Amino acid sequence: MYIAILRGINVSGRNLIKMEALRHAFESLGFKQISTYIQSGNVIFHSDITDETILENIIRNMILQDFGYDIPCIVVHADQLEQIIDQNPLTAQIDKDVAFFHVTLLAEKPKSNDMTSLREKKQLDEEIFLVDRAVYLYCPYGYGKTKLTNNLIESKLKVSATTRNWRTLHELLKIASQTVL
Repeated sequence: MYIAILRGINVSGRNLIKMEALRHAFESLGFKQISTYIQSGNVIFHSDITDETILENIIRNMILQDFGYDIPCIVVHADQLEQIIDQNPLTAQIDKDVAFFHVTLLAEKPKSNDMTSLREKKQLDEEIFLVDRAVYLYCPYGYGKTKLTNNLIESKLKVSATTRNWRTLHELLKIASQTVL
């Protein structure tokens, strides 16, 4: 099972796509066992194509053609998402409330892993870690108040990205794990 995580769908009244229409569009690509989670562009699906980059390009082109939006898309296999969840360095810190965990998924491993400029932007009590293709954030004042935004991470690491909260990632993995092939 794969998870397509689309950036900027149904956010602040922009790039509006109904999830039913998105599911039908995924079906038109030949994908199977399609589920969506919440309205922000999370799609769980099965494909015989095993190259995530090819899947990302197919989905991005379909969204542009069918809906008129050029939306960045990151595709991860359910096993990869499980690994991303398991590698979160914040979970070892028992004093942290998981309600304030976020993960920025990167389209590719950044060429530079210099996190200095990002760490300089963090506020008191915030934390940020880079592990492979994921940036783990702890934002105790809320993601809406942090300076460690998706746009900042993209500009500093020079890679396309999209951010989800911890609960959403767990739900996506749960849905993908419950789907029987």
